Amino acid sequence: MHRPAPSGVAAIPGVSLSRPIVAGQLEPMSQSLPTQLRVLHAISDVPETAWNALIDDDAVPFLEWRWLEALETSGSVAEASGWEPRHLTLWRGHRLVAAAPAYRKSDSNGEFVFDFSWATASERAGVPYYPKLVLAAPLTPATGRRFLVAPGEDRASRTLELARGALELAREEGLSSVHVLFPTEREAMALEPLGFAVRHGVQYHFLNEGYRTPDDVLQRFNSKRRNQLRRERRAPAEQGLTLRVLRGDALAEADPREAFRLYASTVDKFAWGRRYLNPHFFTRVLEHLRHRVELVQAYSGSRVVAGAFNLASDRVLYGRYWGCFEEHPFLHFNVCLYAGMDEVVRRGLLRFEPGAGGEHKLVRGFTPSLTYSAHALFHRGLDRAVREFLSHERTAIQTGLPAWRAETGFKD
Repeated sequence: MHRPAPSGVAAIPGVSLSRPIVAGQLEPMSQSLPTQLRVLHAISDVPETAWNALIDDDAVPFLEWRWLEALETSGSVAEASGWEPRHLTLWRGHRLVAAAPAYRKSDSNGEFVFDFSWATASERAGVPYYPKLVLAAPLTPATGRRFLVAPGEDRASRTLELARGALELAREEGLSSVHVLFPTEREAMALEPLGFAVRHGVQYHFLNEGYRTPDDVLQRFNSKRRNQLRRERRAPAEQGLTLRVLRGDALAEADPREAFRLYASTVDKFAWGRRYLNPHFFTRVLEHLRHRVELVQAYSGSRVVAGAFNLASDRVLYGRYWGCFEEHPFLHFNVCLYAGMDEVVRRGLLRFEPGAGGEHKLVRGFTPSLTYSAHALFHRGLDRAVREFLSHERTAIQTGLPAWRAETGFKD
């Protein structure tokens, strides 16, 4: 007999659901036991230790339990904001063996894989495009695992189980499609046999090629470009500004309200901007995720005039939110780009991903890098049209990559 789902947990039809999840009931289970798929309506429905045990070096910090919990608890990610949690989890008895953060979406905002034209075409054809199911790190265009699997488990098998579960859930809820945003290349390719179409995108990343000092990076450029970058880097000092980076225990002196105001100062500048995040989110993250957060602050005397809110894994630095209270020439480049590049070199990290967009990054040492997404659309006509579009888009990207890479200004 199937047990009823505990509060906040939905069972996929045909899948039995065991008793509620309780911390301390995560004893190892035999590999011979079958897995059970459970859909959670809140990240708090799974113990933090169980979820974080799935995080490895290829996962991004934006999928750690504390980050997701801060988004949900603060109301930044919720049904009202267009991000309704539908987290997919696989269990062996009471042991969590795999998971994928997933959301029922009523629009395409905050995704950074732009499918607005698909939605418009679908609606014009009389086929509702929303709601849809999205497997993603909310509001974050950072590549990393989207299918989290426990050590010792067969990664390929668990990934396919979660993907099939996503498709089944979407069909059961009458959704139009399933979208996996910014997975690893291997994950994206693994989804093709299930009917997903793979999309390519481009971001600009700073790759640490064994640099010992920040000046080593400048030496990679031709003389003209090197002099230009040095002028830009000198600008804050000439403007009477000082920059500093806070992380770890030093974040205790950071003001969450100030971090929010800097974030809001950028969002509010754009007609399409939307304040997903609120002061409560920044308070929780600065309190509970100090091992991941890095703040870059620009000061005029004792006043903060600009800042960047970044996260770091053990190998990669990620730029997220920038804001300023005063405009100064080249300040954005110094706070959002050069400070991150220097930190990556000094700490021996692999790369710096400053976020989506920005061809201005090319001439400052950032390399075009492919990103991936995977899309399963249930309407055959729309699926066919999207696949044709993606084929042309991939060709354009592959054609453009050599030219974009040549624009970095490196001597070699």
